[in-house]
Amino acid sequence: MTHDDPEVRDLVHRLVAALARNPPPVATLLDITVDGVRCRCSRAGPEEDDPASLSPRELEITRMVAAGRTNQAIADRLGISTWTVATHLRRIFAKLGVNSRAAMVARLLAGDAPSHVRATHIDVSPEDATAPERADTVS
Repeated sequence: MTHDDPEVRDLVHRLVAALARNPPPVATLLDITVDGVRCRCSRAGPEEDDPASLSPRELEITRMVAAGRTNQAIADRLGISTWTVATHLRRIFAKLGVNSRAAMVARLLAGDAPSHVRATHIDVSPEDATAPERADTVS
């Protein structure tokens, strides 16, 4: 049997369906050895070097933007320049296919961002939510 064998494909589809019914809360769904062959199933996710994935810093900036912070407030909070904040925002906009802060936040919160950049935790911490500022600074 090869990976192109219909029987193998059917087995894999049935395995994935069975794992989906009761998925473990870890990335590795299955890791067993059968007759000396290791069989491993893991959740698909963005590659480490995938340039379209939002970095932890980009996610941090999106949370601050969602809280209404200006570029200056974000820069002051993170100890970086406003130019660096604007650069992060331009890269985030490009990854999400948007051209404004409002569209960025709306797209992430709506869950319709491409799967490789979807943010499942854009919640605003109480610390970020204090003293929100105007969000009219685009870049």
